[in-house]
Amino acid sequence: MWGDGQRETDGGRTRVRAIPVIGRPPWMLPLLLVLLGLAVNLLTPADVFLSAPFIAACLIAAALWSFGGTVVTVLASTAAVVVLLVRAGLQPTESTVRLVTNATVGVLALVLSRVLHHSEVSAASAHQVAEAVQLAVLPVPPGRVGDLRIAVRYEAAQAHARIGGDLYGVQRTPYGLRLLVGDVRGKGTEAVGTVTVVLGAFREAAEAEADLAAVADRVEHALLREAGQRETRPGRSEEFATAVFAEVPADAPGSLRIVNRGHPPPVLLTGRGEVRLLEPDAEPGTEAYALPLGLGDLAGGPGSGRTEPVPFPPGSLLLLHTDGLTEARNAADDFYDPAEGLRGRRFTGPAALLDHLLADVGAHTGGHQGDDMALLAVMRDPESPELPEPPAAGDRP
Repeated sequence: MWGDGQRETDGGRTRVRAIPVIGRPPWMLPLLLVLLGLAVNLLTPADVFLSAPFIAACLIAAALWSFGGTVVTVLASTAAVVVLLVRAGLQPTESTVRLVTNATVGVLALVLSRVLHHSEVSAASAHQVAEAVQLAVLPVPPGRVGDLRIAVRYEAAQAHARIGGDLYGVQRTPYGLRLLVGDVRGKGTEAVGTVTVVLGAFREAAEAEADLAAVADRVEHALLREAGQRETRPGRSEEFATAVFAEVPADAPGSLRIVNRGHPPPVLLTGRGEVRLLEPDAEPGTEAYALPLGLGDLAGGPGSGRTEPVPFPPGSLLLLHTDGLTEARNAADDFYDPAEGLRGRRFTGPAALLDHLLADVGAHTGGHQGDDMALLAVMRDPESPELPEPPAAGDRP
């Protein structure tokens, strides 16, 4: 049996790692049990008959082998029982009872094998559908845009879902590279509808709006419009999403612009291992932090959510993440601190950064993931070392 895979994307490639959940015994165990039953019964007095190894062999074969392999095991164990009963010379009644018992267990093993096979096929089909949904909703971003390298990682906490309420988006526009990481209300497949609304609005607005804050406003408008259309449906409540928008401007590629709508702040790593949280700046008459998308009309005064442009020199890394990272807890109930985990470290690329984060969070939580987690990292290529100019002709030896 295999657990949910972890989807990794880097450079336009996708790979899913299957994680074993339950370690199975060796596949040779049913055959060994049949041989053990034969050996034990042949080495004991003829009037002593031990049937437990043959029963165990049939049931274990149902769990480990295909239906055909289970049939072979059942036939082999039944034949062994018949031979041993003839050798033992037991009373016909006792021999019949033992033979019927072994045959009943064999039939049960065959039924169990069919059920397990059907369950595995159904689970595999569900995984394939979930993977197709995720690729449709969260397409793999390009691995490189100009001098920017991009990598993403997504982990869903809900079993078999592979997609939850977290989202990411990457859009190359006339205004520069625009990025989005968000977390919609709800978990699992129930949140997929809201995710599609947010991402669809982001892709449209990113191409049309020159100002990054206007992109966020249009995404919020789309979310409010969708929520209004669902008000008449029973069991639906208001929908909202925290989100952070980032932009590497086309007219100033050495800088970053951030708009934060109630989301954990991005992390900026310099090429020297320095770490900085990109918190929103307060403008006159406004709050620094803006409410999440879909809740902006509840604020007494609008929060800007803007961050003043910050330098993004060559070799720098920008990390956008959802709260599944910062709310990951260890056994002592301590939250994971990405700034502390990254301080003083240098990475060769965005994929190396995300791989380190996943390993570090896994070590922090002991492998128990309680929430969805989306990670998006962008790195500006380091400057190429300048080659020394060749010496003048008169200076050559």
